[in-house]
Amino acid sequence: MILTDTLLAARAAEGNPLRVGVAGAGFMAAGLVNHIVNTVPGMEVAAIYARRPEQAREVLAGAGLTEDQVKEAGSAAAVDRVVTAGGTAVTDDLHALTAADGVDVVVDCTGAVEFGAHLALSAVDDGKHLVLMNAEVDATIGPVLSARFERAGLVYTGCDGDQPGVQMNLVRFVRGLGLRPLVAGNVKGLQDPYRTPTTQEGFARKWGQDPHMVTSFADGTKVSVEQALVANAAGFSVHRRGMLQREHRGHVDELTTMYDVEELRSLGGAVDYVVGSQPGPGVYVLAEHDDPRQRHYLNLYKLGEGPLYSFYTPYHLCHFEVPTTVARAALLGDATIRPLPGAPRVDVVTVAKRDLKAGETLDALGGYTYYGECERAEVGARDRLLPVGLAQDCVLTRDVPQDAVITYADVTVPTGRLSDELRAEQDALHGVSP
Repeated sequence: MILTDTLLAARAAEGNPLRVGVAGAGFMAAGLVNHIVNTVPGMEVAAIYARRPEQAREVLAGAGLTEDQVKEAGSAAAVDRVVTAGGTAVTDDLHALTAADGVDVVVDCTGAVEFGAHLALSAVDDGKHLVLMNAEVDATIGPVLSARFERAGLVYTGCDGDQPGVQMNLVRFVRGLGLRPLVAGNVKGLQDPYRTPTTQEGFARKWGQDPHMVTSFADGTKVSVEQALVANAAGFSVHRRGMLQREHRGHVDELTTMYDVEELRSLGGAVDYVVGSQPGPGVYVLAEHDDPRQRHYLNLYKLGEGPLYSFYTPYHLCHFEVPTTVARAALLGDATIRPLPGAPRVDVVTVAKRDLKAGETLDALGGYTYYGECERAEVGARDRLLPVGLAQDCVLTRDVPQDAVITYADVTVPTGRLSDELRAEQDALHGVSP
């Protein structure tokens, strides 16, 4: 973003860089750390949290840091000593990461809901802004977490570079032009709800990614999570469970003729996705303008006659754009994407990937037992549908056929999970009965 580059350059010139604490040491964390260390002036990696410190050391070595620049730290005070000495701390203590004075912003680079819940509360309690590369926790308990950060005067935000952040940037841009966005969409190259880590193992190995994460992309869970975030940030809904999910091999501009504008207006706007469109893997926003004089100008500027006008971003660059979010949060107090106050509009529910039997334990996101689909939040609340972010480790109490939505009545939920407590708090705030 033009502006944050100037602000970061000023921090670099002052010798006062923004210091980032990274939670996680996986694929995305490695890319982000490398980027900050080597190509982002005015920003430094102060510390990395990892359950296995050797993974964090590998990430930092991959970014070019030498062994004498990296020190293990078991407390916040120890992290601060490392940072003050010009090094980067590695810790397996979550509180050490969030409580250190030498950390300005925490970035969650995991996709784990339960861990993300603990990290978020630790960050807000310790007065740190939180940037999420963890869309799953945001889709599950984002409204209640965002409200806590708001009360504390801190920024809670999803990130630039991930599709939800890119879409919300585009929504804000279009609104700034005086148009009313009616569709926010995602472009996918593949959609098959029955993909598993076995089918995706080769692709995951090629790119050095986790097979479960790759499966969540292919089976539609990830795009459902992402579009729920956009709906809850923009105030949009969905046409139906699962969204319209058209296969369209043409350009996204052609989508302007494929939606019922009156239906979109009645929904207050909708999130959606298409498979195979160009440019991919980008995002698009379709919007209308009330003023016929301005519609004349839009036609002159080659956007067509309306009533829908197409805007798109042809790429999303994931970790490359996250430093922009860090700077927006810390220096401008601005969130890239966060839930609107009040009840969520869209939830992501759990759908059986195959015929499931009583006694089976649901596995992790992107696994063998379920996939996620967007649903209107009021339907999920009314029918007590199981949020996909809370499905892992639930035990089925009865058989569930393939493609059926799994409800709370179908499972026994594990005890003692913070994410369940926060979800119950979120539901209670918005009048959802237990």
